[in-house]
Amino acid sequence: MTSKIVYILLFFSCLISRAQTLKGKVVDAFSKTPIEVVSVYFNNTTIGTTTNENGEFSIDYNNAVQSPLIISYLGYEKVVISDFRNYTYLEVELKELSSQLDEVVINADDGLTRKQKLSIFRENFLGTSKYGKSCRILNEDDLILRYDRKAKQLSASAKAPLEIENNALDYHITYDLMDFEVIFNYIDLFKNDFNVYSTFYSGTSLYKDENKEQKERVLKKRDKVFKGSIQHFMRSLYRGDLNEEKYKIFKRGFGVKYAEHIFVKPVDNSNFKEIKLSGRLTLLYRGKAQSDIIPKEKSFFVDKYGNFIPVKALFFNGAMGNQRVGDALPLDYGLSEK
Repeated sequence: MTSKIVYILLFFSCLISRAQTLKGKVVDAFSKTPIEVVSVYFNNTTIGTTTNENGEFSIDYNNAVQSPLIISYLGYEKVVISDFRNYTYLEVELKELSSQLDEVVINADDGLTRKQKLSIFRENFLGTSKYGKSCRILNEDDLILRYDRKAKQLSASAKAPLEIENNALDYHITYDLMDFEVIFNYIDLFKNDFNVYSTFYSGTSLYKDENKEQKERVLKKRDKVFKGSIQHFMRSLYRGDLNEEKYKIFKRGFGVKYAEHIFVKPVDNSNFKEIKLSGRLTLLYRGKAQSDIIPKEKSFFVDKYGNFIPVKALFFNGAMGNQRVGDALPLDYGLSEK
C-alpha cells in the first residue's frame, strides 16, 4: 500500500520561558469533587503525571517543551492549555461527555469487514516499516472504524485512548485519537488491493520510555529513526547545518544551494526563526532517503527543538511523508536542557 500525501497534525505553542514546576488541581465541573488518576502531560513528549486522591498534580517542564499541556480523563472532555507558562497553579474543571454511540452505524455493513478495516488502519496509522510492524495496539476493540463507499474514505475514532506498544523502539504510547481519515484512489476487493491517495490523523500522545536499562541496541534504533526525520530536518534547519547533517536540496531535479532556496530570518525577541521556501523542494538525506517538502503558506516558524508552526504550512511526500506513529519519537527526544 502506498500513500502520496500525508498530513500529520501536532499541536505546538510558541512561548519560551525558563524551567519551572506547574502545580494544580482537577475537579468535576458539576460536583466540584476531586478526580483521581487524571492524565496530565505535555503533548507528544515523555513528560507526564497523574492526579492524586485529592485531584492534585505537580509536573516539571523545561525550555524544550513547546507543546501544550493536556488534561485528560476517560468520560470527560479533554482540556488543552497552551498558555500554561503564564501560571504556577491551575484549577481545572472537567465536564462529563455525553455518551451517544450509534451502535447501528458502528455495526453497519459498509462493504469492508472489520478485519480489512483494521489492517488498513494499522498500515496507515502505525506504518509499514519494521518499526511500525513491531507496534501493537493493546485495545483495538475500542476502535470504531467506518468506510464510506461513495467517498472511498475510511475514518476512525476510539472509545478510549489507544495504548500502543512499540517493541522495536521500546516506548509505550498512549494516543488519544482525535481524527483519522484515509482516502483511496481505488479499491479492488477481489485482489484485496487498497490504493491510498492520502492519509490524515491527529491526536495527543504521551510516551513512556520502557528502555530503563538504556540498552545500546534500542538507543541505536532510536538514533536511526531520528536521523532523516522531519524532527531532525527542522532542528538542522534552525541551526543552519543542513550540509553538515548530509542533506542535499534539489529543485525540479537539479541540485541547488539551500541558502538560495531556503530563507531563514531570526524573529525578534523570540527563539523562533521564520522560514520561507522558494517553492516545492526535494530533500535527499545521505544520498538515500528522498522526500518532497511542499509549502502551503508563505512562511513558517521553527525553533531549535524542531517544533514548527503552523503545522499545516508544510506537506511532506516520500520518506518523511511515509513516517507514522511507529516511526515517531517524542518531541523531547535527545534534549537535556533544564
